[in-house]
Amino acid sequence: MAPEAAARPTRAELRLAAREQSRAQRRGAARAATRTALLRVALPSVAALGVAAAAAITVHGEADQQRVQASGRLPQQTAADAAPDNAPGGAAAAQVTAAGDRAQASRGDARRPLAGAQPADAPTAQPTPAPAPEPVKPTVVMPVAQHGLGELFGEAGTHWANRHTGIDFPVDGGTQVMAVADGTIRTQWNPFYGYMSMLKMSDGTEVWYCHLRAYKIRKGPVKQGDVIAFVGSSGNSTGPHLHFEVRPAGSGPVDPLPWFLANGLDPR
Repeated sequence: MAPEAAARPTRAELRLAAREQSRAQRRGAARAATRTALLRVALPSVAALGVAAAAAITVHGEADQQRVQASGRLPQQTAADAAPDNAPGGAAAAQVTAAGDRAQASRGDARRPLAGAQPADAPTAQPTPAPAPEPVKPTVVMPVAQHGLGELFGEAGTHWANRHTGIDFPVDGGTQVMAVADGTIRTQWNPFYGYMSMLKMSDGTEVWYCHLRAYKIRKGPVKQGDVIAFVGSSGNSTGPHLHFEVRPAGSGPVDPLPWFLANGLDPR
């Protein structure tokens, strides 16, 4: 008889075999992962071992150095100097120290400002020059436009009973005579002074204009600089000129030249 044909597995059997194979693969992968984790935990890396050894040597060297210093046999040394030159721990410590020094120097350089970035000194402010003082404005004006004096106060002569009581302006007849300040005018005739105009100012001072030819303002208020009369040679006079006197309130005649100068005007 022909050999009996091998029975073909059914679909159920195939599915069961596939599941068994998948379970076996998963179990194998789990066992491999467990072995790897155990190796990582149990066996540290070479680098970790090197660092640990360096730290141990450094600590051991520092302890030895402290003991030697305590006994007074050797001067103090740094941990890096205490380790042998060929020791791997000493080299690692020296590298760590050098790296720290470079980092510290970098931070110091970052804080140090650049030479070119220094702010320039601000320009010094120049003081503003004080404005020039304005010239003092005279409080009085000239009685005639022309400067220059003839006979002065206090001089003696044959034309006066005592001494000269004013100053003379030697100007031509008909020259305008002006009020030296604001005030009030009154006029009169005198055999010695001739035609006269008297100007009374606000402080009570009177100024007398003598030997006039004619009046322009006989009485009333006037302003400084107003034309009040004209130069002549009336009264006790030898020729055209203006005789000018200053009489403070309640006083006799005073020298008109210092009075002019005190009011900011030089008639000479």
